[in-house]
Amino acid sequence: MTKKPGTTVKPKTRAVRASTPRAIRTPSRRAAGQAKSIYRFGGGRADGRSGMKQLLGGKGANLAEMTNLGVPVPPGFTITTDVCRTFYELGQRWPERLEPQLAQALQWLERIAQKGFGDPRNPLLVSVRSGSAVSMPGMMDTILNLGLNAKTVQGLIVKTESPRFAYDAYRRFIQMFGNVVLQVEHRLFEDALARQRAKHGAATDADLPPDALKSLVADYKTLIKTHKGLDFPEDPQEQLRLAVNAVFQSWNNERANVYRRLHDIPHSLGTAVTVQSMVFGNMGKRSLTGVCFTRDPGSGERAFYGEYLVNAQGEDVVAGIRTPKPIAALRTEFPAIYEQLYRIGQRLERYFTEVQDMEFTVEEGVLYMLQTRTGKRTARAAVQFATDFVQERLLSRHQALLRVDAEQIDQLLHPTIDPKATPRVIAKGLPASPGAAVGKVVFTAHRAVELAEEAAERVILVREETSPEDIEGMAAAQGILTARGGITSHAAVVGRGMGKCCVVGCTDITVREDERYFKVGDLIVKETEPITINGTTGEVMLGEVPLVQPQLTSSFKRLLAWADRVRRLRVRANADTPHDAKVAREFGAEGIGLCRTEHMFFGEERLPVVREMILAKDPAARKAALTKLLPFQKEDFLGIFEAMKGLPVTVRLLDPPLHEFLPNTPEDQERVAQQLGIEARALRETVSGLHELNPMLGHRGCRLGITYPEINEMQAEAVFEAACELIRDGVKVIPEVMIPLVGHPEEFRIAKRTIDAVARAVTARYRVACPYLVGTMIEVPRAALVAAAIAAEAEFFSFGTNDLTQMTFGFSRDDIGKFLPHYLKHAILPADPFMKLDQEGVGALIRLGIQQGRAARRQLKVGICGEHGGEPSSIEFCHRAGMDYVSCSPYRVPVARLAAAQAVLRGKKS
Repeated sequence: MTKKPGTTVKPKTRAVRASTPRAIRTPSRRAAGQAKSIYRFGGGRADGRSGMKQLLGGKGANLAEMTNLGVPVPPGFTITTDVCRTFYELGQRWPERLEPQLAQALQWLERIAQKGFGDPRNPLLVSVRSGSAVSMPGMMDTILNLGLNAKTVQGLIVKTESPRFAYDAYRRFIQMFGNVVLQVEHRLFEDALARQRAKHGAATDADLPPDALKSLVADYKTLIKTHKGLDFPEDPQEQLRLAVNAVFQSWNNERANVYRRLHDIPHSLGTAVTVQSMVFGNMGKRSLTGVCFTRDPGSGERAFYGEYLVNAQGEDVVAGIRTPKPIAALRTEFPAIYEQLYRIGQRLERYFTEVQDMEFTVEEGVLYMLQTRTGKRTARAAVQFATDFVQERLLSRHQALLRVDAEQIDQLLHPTIDPKATPRVIAKGLPASPGAAVGKVVFTAHRAVELAEEAAERVILVREETSPEDIEGMAAAQGILTARGGITSHAAVVGRGMGKCCVVGCTDITVREDERYFKVGDLIVKETEPITINGTTGEVMLGEVPLVQPQLTSSFKRLLAWADRVRRLRVRANADTPHDAKVAREFGAEGIGLCRTEHMFFGEERLPVVREMILAKDPAARKAALTKLLPFQKEDFLGIFEAMKGLPVTVRLLDPPLHEFLPNTPEDQERVAQQLGIEARALRETVSGLHELNPMLGHRGCRLGITYPEINEMQAEAVFEAACELIRDGVKVIPEVMIPLVGHPEEFRIAKRTIDAVARAVTARYRVACPYLVGTMIEVPRAALVAAAIAAEAEFFSFGTNDLTQMTFGFSRDDIGKFLPHYLKHAILPADPFMKLDQEGVGALIRLGIQQGRAARRQLKVGICGEHGGEPSSIEFCHRAGMDYVSCSPYRVPVARLAAAQAVLRGKKS
């Protein structure tokens, strides 16, 4: 009788974080007695279909669909995600219904495969794989060749007449099971394998003789006994139970949690487990395994793409253990297999109307499809696929717009190598993810995070090969370079998904991670020395090579043109200089939503004058200093208005506290005092007098202009003089003056009176009409609560969500890093609220502010100018809230244009 999980002598499996019960809380469907927990596929029919990904995971659902389509798929069955959720609800125990259903499924699989699970004469071997509703490549665990033991391996030898194949499969199984289930370090198995290669003079694993592999089986079992105090489990039923548990537990491993946070995948989904009859690509010269895409996932080219290895198992291709062959070589080496594989790929692409990423194995000349899923792709490829599919009449334009991840297209704006540069190329690998990156060399994920996040350094992560444990370091790095692996290796797939410049399979370099250097011939590059990598060509260059900003492709421009015809929200840019304004306009900005005037004050010629104004003892002295600043401000506004002619420009009056313009250290204070011709003591007294315990809530924003009205007067004069001069020259200028940090209607009235008075005086002096608006930033929670009173005077609202988030949560943007990682790790917050708008809390204030504001002023113009203005989910909120525009950094404008169109289309679908 089969034992229930937990009743056997069970080795320690992967630890589950303390937050596990919090991570999976979606109610399962286990209440209905013997609810269906297992779905079968094989024998020409399947219980499931592709639309059941939430229940069967992407892998299980697509295997079922391929089976129903008549595609050659090894038979198997999928344990549902419901069971995974129940597993956690029950304290990592199986629901009672699973055991009998699993026994029935195994009996069915034995009949279909005509083999016996644990049969010493005709053994059925299976793979056990994870599968979430959303693809998470490499983040969870897989076990192959399960069912082998001392008896079944002998049956496999007799059946295949190949001791080498049988022991190779056995040692692979022990290694995977030992690492994934029993938690024995992967390195220990690799060291034992390396010793056998050295003993037999074998260049690769494939060169080891049968006796060496048989010895390796014994070595591996000894390793497990030594390090875990356990005998390797011989009972296939026990192997299967432990493997299923390990896959469920891998849903909550650290790398999977990090990946979900990075890609906004809900923690509540859980993983399915697919158990599938094994087919073998390592049975000799007529067997092979590979990964392929129906189109190039890097460039978007309509070309069959991928790689394969003869006499290998699937993990050999993606793990970088051997350098695989390009899929084009299959056409020559195995032409019939190539044609069959190509036809299946084209059929699946048309059926799913998506580019397919397929895993396949050929066993003794017979092709089997092991998986198909939507292919991960670069932003460039995503845009190309979408526009090509429209041209090929596979998708409508609206469907194509929804196929491109708006966040991902930021990758199209990555820099490239300056064509004028003459770099020193020291090595070349495989181009895995396009773009160029410059940074200091680091050899561990931990060091990458340490330098990138704590020291704000740009780094390149250099590894022999990456593994899923490197996920945080890969996210922190500017680019990734590996010595081994192919274009479907872990580094390549994850790098493309992240939009990271990536070069893999660079066999020219020898990586010495422990000694912290890599070597190219006689050249040694040590940790923290700079290099440049080109993910488009695969080149590795010594030192920092100049980069240039990218240009939008024709297909991208076409996609954005379709988006512009759909979206309702206008898209502006945050720009403080004429150059920024010009760049923003080139990217399609329809005005400037935030021009921060204080950024103009930090110029070499301007800062001393600003300090003179701050140190002034009376209004007259302050006005004298401001008079010197006026030409500088006016010059900036002339350039910005000219760049944005015909489009609105929102100018925010001075916002930061004055102490930010003064030196802090005694040495700097001495130097600045000499420059200004004053005593250092007087400067120190001023700095001390301006000190505030909480400057972000202190003397800043509209409070400065109210207490020192001459500041507002000078800035308004610069705005209107610049506008009037251009209007007189025939240039259309649309100035909007924005008063920051208003929390009380009277604050706005006082500041607006000053602006209106200056505008009347300047336009009278120039004798031109200059239409303008005066509005405010809604960034103090009180302003949202009394928005109706403020809108009685204000002509527009712009939600400054950086400060609004800070004040609503009571979080300091400068100090949140001390606890935010813990909050995200334990799902206290779903995301960094300064990167993704908190729609529940901050969003409630925004909705209230808009509702009240428009109740008082029906035609009130409303926008957003915080960092959230370029983030897709926040943009969708702005669309639903009825805003008129979003404003973001110039390089996020294309992202916002697409996201605004997607918001319209998703609204129609709902």
